Amino acid sequence: MIVMIVFGAGIINNWIKMKRETGNTAENSAELDALREEVSALKRRVATLERLAVDKDTHLRDEISRLA
Repeated sequence: MIVMIVFGAGIINNWIKMKRETGNTAENSAELDALREEVSALKRRVATLERLAVDKDTHLRDEISRLA
């Protein structure tokens, strides 16, 4: 009888943990999407900075003027 109670408690405990983990899926998905957008924006900014760093002086002045 005690074995059945312990076994049942273990199953219920695992079920509660599973529900807790899957309950946050929508929040995790939204946060993941926001982080992906932020990484994309940062990659674009770094690409722009790399292009500015290797361009000739005339292109650099023109690009800075355009960005300002």
